[in-house]
Amino acid sequence: MRGTIYMIPCPISDERGVWDVLPKANIDIMNSLDYFIVENVRSARRFLSKAGIERKIDELEFVELNEHTTSSADVERMLKPVLEGRSAGVISEAGVPGVADPGADIVALAHRHDVRVVPLVGPSSILMSVMASGLNGQSFAFVGYLPIKDGERQRRLKDLEHRARTEHQAQLFIEAPYRNVKLFDTLIKTLSPQLRLTVAADITSPNEYIHTLPIAEWRKRGVPDIAKRPTIFILGI
Repeated sequence: MRGTIYMIPCPISDERGVWDVLPKANIDIMNSLDYFIVENVRSARRFLSKAGIERKIDELEFVELNEHTTSSADVERMLKPVLEGRSAGVISEAGVPGVADPGADIVALAHRHDVRVVPLVGPSSILMSVMASGLNGQSFAFVGYLPIKDGERQRRLKDLEHRARTEHQAQLFIEAPYRNVKLFDTLIKTLSPQLRLTVAADITSPNEYIHTLPIAEWRKRGVPDIAKRPTIFILGI
């Protein structure tokens, strides 16, 4: 009998308690597991400790699946205990695993072996920013990081603007928090005045900031307080 893969969300912000943002029904599944496939062992251990799980953290087994996992054989080894009947929890650094997250690799392999995958409820900054944006929630695309070089970045932004206009599709992207201000400056200089831009920072934290304005209005207001804060940017019409 094969085990089950549980996709376990964790809080986006360290400023909120675990059960302030997660449904308490998750704890029963978390208590049943002793094997975790995680993006970062240290942050996963801290999350489980804050969650107050029944098992001792030192009795749990953790394996890391992240950008440093380059071998498909390594991922196959991670799934082996599940194929032998042991269930596993997948945990990201923040938010929901498998979305903009290396956890998708173990899930893809699980499906190839007909292993059941169960997603649990929790905060996704991508979906929550769309919910609060007022932009098109019927059609949207998360495109990850933009090119770093100025010329390539500007061309990519014009391409995203074209898609937003012609397909009426909201375009979501992110940046390393320490480069947020530079990206914002590029946005208001490159994009058309009528295009709308959502800036969503520190979602679920007490200092959450979510505003949608035309580029022309952002030019008047100037850069919001997003330096070194996890932020989602959305373009739309």
